[in-house]
Amino acid sequence: MDIQVPQPIQSLSASADEQLPPTLRSPGAERPVEFFFSNQLSAFMDAELRAVWLRWNPTPRPNFNPLLLQDLSRYCHFLAHSEGRIETDEGPREFDYAVLASRVKGVFNLGGDLNLFMQLIESQDYASLLNYGRACINVLYRNYNSHGLPITTISLVQGECLGGGFEAALSSDVLIAERSARFGFPEIVFNLFPGMGAYSFLERKIGRRETETLISSGKTYSADDMLSLGVVDIIAEDGKGEGEVATYIQSRRRSRNGLVGMAAARRCVHKLDYEELNNVVESWVDTALRLSPRDLKLMQRIVSRQNELLAKGDLH
Repeated sequence: MDIQVPQPIQSLSASADEQLPPTLRSPGAERPVEFFFSNQLSAFMDAELRAVWLRWNPTPRPNFNPLLLQDLSRYCHFLAHSEGRIETDEGPREFDYAVLASRVKGVFNLGGDLNLFMQLIESQDYASLLNYGRACINVLYRNYNSHGLPITTISLVQGECLGGGFEAALSSDVLIAERSARFGFPEIVFNLFPGMGAYSFLERKIGRRETETLISSGKTYSADDMLSLGVVDIIAEDGKGEGEVATYIQSRRRSRNGLVGMAAARRCVHKLDYEELNNVVESWVDTALRLSPRDLKLMQRIVSRQNELLAKGDLH
């Protein structure tokens, strides 16, 4: 596994600069240092908020393709081996938060690589499907456990958050969503289920009945729906998500140590271990390999629909 630390870049692109939280756009703020993993993934250090912000930009569709998963694994190793301190040209900078977010306008993440799924299912390639699923849970399990550091993880959802994207958002300690964000698990439409943590994360948060209703409905839910259910923790008005993250962090500075300890206690009580996630992935692979040609046609329709919406810019 390549865990080479990416080289820091002292200046951000204009598009990245627009997505900075208010604390970094204010006059006199220390400029962030960007860590470039690939064209699909970069992170920057926010010294004022003591936060690392991760932004992904998957291509050709905003989903978890294998190369993005490799980059995410490198990012996880980068944080875990940092011991909570990142070296910059201005000296070492400690961080207390890690934020997951998207650089794709109107989309947090659409989930699994359905094109790849179809190819592997048609060829009955059990090993490759299992490797893909494990690559997903490896990343989410590390985020769920705060990368082995005394930090808080936050997911900032702006736009569509579906399937594996929803699972990724659920793996953080705190889920903040803009009001127009939409959530759902479309897998049941093509006779599958989300197998990379959805059931484990949701059941511990909202209980079995609501979890199974949400996963099996195939519906798309609003941020307000998810707030009332207890899935989303905070709603921000559209375009104010970064500011809401900053407000959340600043309001908890005095109690941060206690809150980190409480999150650790929650994980002890809930007892989610890697073996559970891996067993679910194995069940997911078995289920996927039983899909019929009709099911695969429905999966293809979802891919085609995603491509059409992306081409028109209607995913928002």
